[in-house]
Amino acid sequence: MDSSIKRKGPSLWLLGLFDQLSFMSDLDVQIPTAFDPFADANAEDSGAGAKDYVHIRVQQRNGRKSLTTVQGLKKEFSYNKILKDLKKEFCCNGTVVQDPELGQVIQLQGDQRKNVSTFLVQAGIVKKENIKIHGF
Repeated sequence: MDSSIKRKGPSLWLLGLFDQLSFMSDLDVQIPTAFDPFADANAEDSGAGAKDYVHIRVQQRNGRKSLTTVQGLKKEFSYNKILKDLKKEFCCNGTVVQDPELGQVIQLQGDQRKNVSTFLVQAGIVKKENIKIHGF
């Protein structure tokens, strides 16, 4: 490229692109709304007699560290006793956190999703079909 030629202002390609964008915004085109893949699931959960699911999630902390959360257990269970057994079984640390929206949530160190789900089923706390495992 010749160093003596210097461009001042935007290139012709960009000007053409801006003309196209302004032309496209002048049209009255109805853009369809985005498809919500969870609409059916939300409709099923909001109905009467919806199942109470136990949600087991994993959250990334920093680096390789992760955190497993368990929410949705029935209120009649002692969260502290369940936490004590989980910590002893999986050799990890954990805590019970009080959330204003979700209620009590059990947090465990590490990715313990499969371990927690099998433990809850074997202990008879939750049926297998009422467990939802989330995460990456």
